[in-house]
Amino acid sequence: MSLSSLLRHGALAALVLSVSAHASESLTGIACRSVHLAYTAAPATAFYNEGRVTDSAPGTYFMMNGWSGGYFGIQELGEGRKVVLFSLWDAHTTDDPKALPEAKRTRVVSHAPEVRVGRFGGEGTGGQSFFDYDWKKGVTYRFLVHVRPAAEGRAEYSGFFYIPDTKTWKHLVTFSSPYAPKELRGIHSFVEDFRRNGESTKFVRRADYANGAVRTTDGRWKPITTAKFTADGNKAVNIDAGVDAGRFFLATGGATENKTRKLWDKFTNPAAESLLVPADVSVLLDDFEKRTAAPVPAPAAK
Repeated sequence: MSLSSLLRHGALAALVLSVSAHASESLTGIACRSVHLAYTAAPATAFYNEGRVTDSAPGTYFMMNGWSGGYFGIQELGEGRKVVLFSLWDAHTTDDPKALPEAKRTRVVSHAPEVRVGRFGGEGTGGQSFFDYDWKKGVTYRFLVHVRPAAEGRAEYSGFFYIPDTKTWKHLVTFSSPYAPKELRGIHSFVEDFRRNGESTKFVRRADYANGAVRTTDGRWKPITTAKFTADGNKAVNIDAGVDAGRFFLATGGATENKTRKLWDKFTNPAAESLLVPADVSVLLDDFEKRTAAPVPAPAAK
């Protein structure tokens, strides 16, 4: 079972217990080992995170905001192409995107005109969106995921990306899913090499994460201060994670040395304890929730 399939089922615990013994072991020597930060966080209605790539290579996914059911981050593809990616899985297990009846599929509620949306398969199925954006190494980018209950027992998941060039938040997409949780659980980040051609193992991939926070179901923001270092079943040992200059980080591949935290270590970032979520995040959410709220039915005539 792939990493993303495990994450779709909310199985960070299964990730720790099962992945190392199964499919990803065959990637040893073919791909950089996928490395993850499993954050300690309460069930939430929003997840804010900041991410900065310091080392990259074609075929890399720097996933910034992950949860049990979807993920959100930036990718370096080939030939210098770069994108922002937001995906949400369907509620049931299949690899054929056409197999599920409409009622069980992830639906597109809305999206920005520049964002490409569609369905994916092969590792489970679901809705996927791409925003072409030439992100740069060394620049901090900001990500926000929001979830709320919707009609028909569904939930709506929205992705927002802050564009430093224009100093504005961009609503990329809102997906609706019959997936059961109406809150964000299993909060995490990861770095993945999806090129998997042997040559890709020679390059370092590293990102750091800062100022992460969740808005809990009672409406309060709580900083993310603790993480657990996990990885897939690939046997490569050139991986690392920890805290550097007040930021969580993940590294894999190339000349990376495991000198900061051992795999499966749980550790804290003291700098995160005093975090105050930027004011524009709350303003953005308040405005979005008001503009997109379902209309209140008029009282029945007497």
